[in-house]
Amino acid sequence: MRKFLFSGTICVIAAFLPLHAGSPTGSAGAPKTAKADPSKISTSSDPVLVGAGDIASCDDLSGAKATAELLEHIPGTIFANGDLAYPAGTDQQFHDCYDPNWGRFKERTRPAPGNHEYLSSGASGYSRYWGTAAGDPDKDYYSYDLGTWHIIALNSECAAVGGCDPESPQGQWLRRDLAEHPAACTLAYFHKPLFSSGKEHGYDPQMKPLWQMLYAGGADIIIGGHDHHYERFAPQDPEGNPDPQRGIREFVAGTGGKNSHRSLGPVVANSEVRNADTYGVLKLTLHASSYDWEFVPQAGKSFRDAGSDTCR
Repeated sequence: MRKFLFSGTICVIAAFLPLHAGSPTGSAGAPKTAKADPSKISTSSDPVLVGAGDIASCDDLSGAKATAELLEHIPGTIFANGDLAYPAGTDQQFHDCYDPNWGRFKERTRPAPGNHEYLSSGASGYSRYWGTAAGDPDKDYYSYDLGTWHIIALNSECAAVGGCDPESPQGQWLRRDLAEHPAACTLAYFHKPLFSSGKEHGYDPQMKPLWQMLYAGGADIIIGGHDHHYERFAPQDPEGNPDPQRGIREFVAGTGGKNSHRSLGPVVANSEVRNADTYGVLKLTLHASSYDWEFVPQAGKSFRDAGSDTCR
């Protein structure tokens, strides 16, 4: 059973149906609260994965400070999903801009690189800042487990790591990793999303091979960033067809604090919720065979999105 709670200035459509045209900032009406399902109630043993991408812009750190304040009150593992220190991920920018804010939680953060990290000679600043926490510095992709979940951090800068196709080094590694970790629930995150209603970047076809491998491997959730907004999709296949039985639910969480909210473009099929004027973090509570999601907004903002779903 799926439960959803929405409030703020958003557009909402029932799960598993393509979203018809409408204003992304239109009123969603009165908040809707579903009855609690005892099987989904969080316990102390349920791990939390929380984070966002597109974080610390050195010319204005107010957004990164606002989202870092949220993390102060949310325990768990943090994903930092690329474009962490603008404009170029240099050593100085990580030190001056990322470290005073999200860097306070470095010991519990598992990062993935973005395109801005690679503006510094092979993401050298990123690799030096994170060390082994980001995997092999020549690859910057790796995996780990949280409770019963298998978590995969991938590198969406395909040209920098020999490609993202099935026969590339990353593609071969991903197939092996999925085969060696047949978990009941699997989540992957990388910077560039395949599906996005963002006007600046939108659909990124180079991510499709990774999606296809994750879909074949039974993944449940993919998280992207790159476009500076929040978006949630209904479960779908790599072709963008609704697939409530085996589909992957994608989130775009480019809301970490980069000081440039971007406009939304045409609404992509299967997009359920979008917001482009609120910094915040995506919080996922990972149960043994299900998960809860919640978008937690910066102080003073009212947009929220929350719900639950089962693993496939």
